[in-house]
Amino acid sequence: MNLAKYVFWFAAPTRFVPLARRLIMPLRVVALLMGAFGLYLGFGVAPADAMQGEGYRIIYLHVPASWVAMFAYAMMAFWSFIGLVWRTRLSHLLAHALAPTGAIFAALSLVTGALWGQPMWGTWWVWDARLTSSLLLLLLYLGYLALLGSIDDPQRADRACAVMALLGALNLPVMYFSVRWWNTLHQGASVTPRGASMEPVMLTALLLCTLAAWAWAAATVLQRVLILIAEREAHARWLRALQGEELAAVPAHM
Repeated sequence: MNLAKYVFWFAAPTRFVPLARRLIMPLRVVALLMGAFGLYLGFGVAPADAMQGEGYRIIYLHVPASWVAMFAYAMMAFWSFIGLVWRTRLSHLLAHALAPTGAIFAALSLVTGALWGQPMWGTWWVWDARLTSSLLLLLLYLGYLALLGSIDDPQRADRACAVMALLGALNLPVMYFSVRWWNTLHQGASVTPRGASMEPVMLTALLLCTLAAWAWAAATVLQRVLILIAEREAHARWLRALQGEELAAVPAHM
């Protein structure tokens, strides 16, 4: 099966719901284990940075939060596109489930960035290209959620939010390339496809923290989309049948 077939195979809630329920707990376990080990390496084992001293360690929170915030919006735009073109209901629900998680990580990115910037730049905030586009990302998430909550009809809300998500995706390349296109205070990427300008233990800690953030975000999104499916499909026969099978599988207490 190619990627497109997988996408549409699991677009059916009857196939997606059992898969999501099986994935949530393993993802949370992976997130906790990787996060604990990554933070231990980053804050307890990795040496201080030659230029930034101990203050650089905020990257183990800031960088994963920034990457997840951008990736979550990219996935939100992707599922919005799938929902608009092929009219798959689950695609819109996935986009809706991604928005709160993306907003939280976008806010965390801004807060940790301010904590990093104050000792390094001498200020909590500058209207830097990267910072401004990061703030815009948070506003896009919040605008998406506000639009979703302001429209009572689910189908109209799905379409309106999908269009907004696709338009907002134009901000993503600006965020990513801003440190190349303009002379900004924000430093360039330390990790690129060509390599990493970091000590191996620093890179290992950063990657572990990033994987932990992705795993936790994925588990949270899957949990939220299950709630949205239960709300939308509350009267669906397939959902009641699935819930009945789960109850039947639980052994009765003696």
